[in-house]
Amino acid sequence: MAKRPRVIAFDVIETLFPLEPVRRRLVDAGQPGHVLELFFSRLLRDGFALAASGSYRPFGEVAAQALRSATGSALDDEAAGAVLAGFAELDPHPDVLPAVRLARDAGIRLVTLTNGSAQNTIRLLHRAGLDDDIEQVLSVDDVRQWKPAPEIYRHAVRSTGADPEQLALVAAHAWDTHGAHQAGLTTGWVARGGESFPDIFAGPDVAGGDLVETVRGLLALPVD
Repeated sequence: MAKRPRVIAFDVIETLFPLEPVRRRLVDAGQPGHVLELFFSRLLRDGFALAASGSYRPFGEVAAQALRSATGSALDDEAAGAVLAGFAELDPHPDVLPAVRLARDAGIRLVTLTNGSAQNTIRLLHRAGLDDDIEQVLSVDDVRQWKPAPEIYRHAVRSTGADPEQLALVAAHAWDTHGAHQAGLTTGWVARGGESFPDIFAGPDVAGGDLVETVRGLLALPVD
């Protein structure tokens, strides 16, 4: 049975910060707004393929290639750069600040664990006023493997000094919570957009319709 975690590791993109600024930049560049979903799915696909094959490229490189693929190379270098710059201007979901403060007030340590760069994540947390709440910004760059490869979750365990079951990964991505589960972590899933959890993956220990509900569920788990 899952226990109340001592540390929560939040995924960043889509879990804490939606991608709407990137969509707006795509539209400004003359692309249909729905290209965002194709672009981001190809970005993740390519990152997963690199991890599965024992290879690595950082988020920025993979994102640039995925954008070229999704737009049929319709954007010149300047326009593509303007779209990708939107990743540094994401605003948090409205439930993020109350969920973070709820966890902090309960004495839970907080980190982030992202497929993006630590540098960009630090900027986003600063813009959102969350940098004082997050004690570590952990990135796949640290171990050169994308989530959901097991090593990135083990890196979070080592970096926080927590036992795996004392560390909860919270994400809006079922593949991410599945990867964390396989690595022995506690998991919390946020149903962004009202989607249902796919039954091909290991179910999360806690699920919520928003981040506050998910954090409350983790806090309600039995204390070790």
